[in-house]
Amino acid sequence: MKDLNSDLFDPVMVMESEWSRAGSASDSDFGFAFNDRNFSDRVLRIEIMGDLDDTRQDSGRCTTVADWARHRKRRREDIRKDNDVDLSLLPDEQVLNGNQPDIDDCAAYENQDEEGQEAVAMIEESPSGDETANSNDNGWSMGWSAVMRVKTLHISSPILAAKSPFFYKLFSNGMRESEERYVTLRINASEETALMELLNFMYSNTLNTTTASDLLDVLMAADKFQVASCMRYCSRLLRSMPMTPESALLYLELPSSVLMADAVQPLTDAAKQYLAGRYKDITKFQDEVMALPLAGVEAILSSDDLQVASEDAVYDFVLKWSRSEYSTLEERREVLGARLARLIRFPYMTCRKLKKVLTCTDFEHDVASKLVLEALFFKAEAPHRQRSLAAEESGSLNRRFVERAYKYRPVKVVEFELPRQQCVVYLDLKREECANLFPSGRVYSQAFHLGGQGFFLSAHCNMDQQSSFHCFGLFLGMQEKGSVSFAVDYEFAARSRPTEEFVSKYKGNYVFTGGKAVGYRNLFAIPWTSFIAEDSLYFINGVLHLKAELTIRH
Repeated sequence: MKDLNSDLFDPVMVMESEWSRAGSASDSDFGFAFNDRNFSDRVLRIEIMGDLDDTRQDSGRCTTVADWARHRKRRREDIRKDNDVDLSLLPDEQVLNGNQPDIDDCAAYENQDEEGQEAVAMIEESPSGDETANSNDNGWSMGWSAVMRVKTLHISSPILAAKSPFFYKLFSNGMRESEERYVTLRINASEETALMELLNFMYSNTLNTTTASDLLDVLMAADKFQVASCMRYCSRLLRSMPMTPESALLYLELPSSVLMADAVQPLTDAAKQYLAGRYKDITKFQDEVMALPLAGVEAILSSDDLQVASEDAVYDFVLKWSRSEYSTLEERREVLGARLARLIRFPYMTCRKLKKVLTCTDFEHDVASKLVLEALFFKAEAPHRQRSLAAEESGSLNRRFVERAYKYRPVKVVEFELPRQQCVVYLDLKREECANLFPSGRVYSQAFHLGGQGFFLSAHCNMDQQSSFHCFGLFLGMQEKGSVSFAVDYEFAARSRPTEEFVSKYKGNYVFTGGKAVGYRNLFAIPWTSFIAEDSLYFINGVLHLKAELTIRH
């Protein structure tokens, strides 16, 4: 038979209960019992220590959001100076004192015991002289200033245990000490206000603080003492406040233990969406984006709505940013391989740019080869298979097969050298994209090359030759490049129902010079309304499939 007493306040059940309730208004309000002797069974002694000096804080131990913001700024400055602190030299007692360093900053702590990351608590029989001896055990006082003052509170162990696995474990560890009356916590002076707010929340389910910086301090305290409902409450309040680039970056660069909490996920998601929306046109805010830290760049590059000419431009930006932030090749390769490469959608880069990836020394050769090979395999897939791969990733963090809203539409190109220099170009346009062209819009393809010259396709909504109605036009242009002349035979075709085969629509020849374009104003010889209609012959599953065949004339 199951032990009912052991299940009543099981830590896992407590946490699941808290998460499911999401700090709702239905939670019981025990605010009247806070620090009231009549409703308490324990005494909590809070030893308030002097904060670490600036030198020690520089090492990465941050207990308030202000410390964290200052430390983040110093980190970025240190990176630019290529003068990183050797965190492996930090003394062990910092872990014992319960401050949770960022995993990214303190790799030396990765293998420490889980309990070494928790806040320090001591249970004792009475507030006698023994407490001094106890507090000196295990190096607790090493590296700390003297106790500035002691604050005493009357607490209810069931209330705190129900809200926090930390306190549950403290009060039910099966040892004699768990039955003693006095419990001592040791904190920095900078944590005092946040801890008092947290304890009050555990009774009343509400906070008195209203500023973003104070809420973040409470959030960090709630993470330290494992109060999930308070973390959720703080996260909800912070999301309701106006977002700024500075606050969004601060949310994304909180200590890793905070960021990994499910309760904080909606806040970090909101911060990512804000940055992605604000900087979706990275060319417009190039200087600001170049100054962003890694977390900000990751948020922007994760967006499907990034307004860029092509994925080639994303690749160029990532190289430029990484070179400015990480001066050493080893660091740059690490960041590109582990963090940024997954955000570049290599399958939508041009083949010419993919060739350059293979010779780029910023990437490990094995990494570059794998990325390019995967991109080429995707390009070789049939359209329905490509759509299937993109759909599979549409709900995941890895979205390398999902197409962005590029300014220049991707094309597929098949090139031939013999018997004549020739290329076949495939351009797909969605019905919505075509509809958005009305009444005078244009959409351009990415560049493709023939005979060493760059060409592009452009689809228009324009008036017919007699200017009597709107219609769909398709044009072929050569990029500006000196005064070279090219004689080209070209043919435009489109898939058409019911056969869904390509049907030739227009043939011609033209001697191109830089910047010139040629084409047909009414490719399908029908008005725009007929072309875009639901029963149009040219949209197959909502996609217009165009083909252009180019051959150099000698």
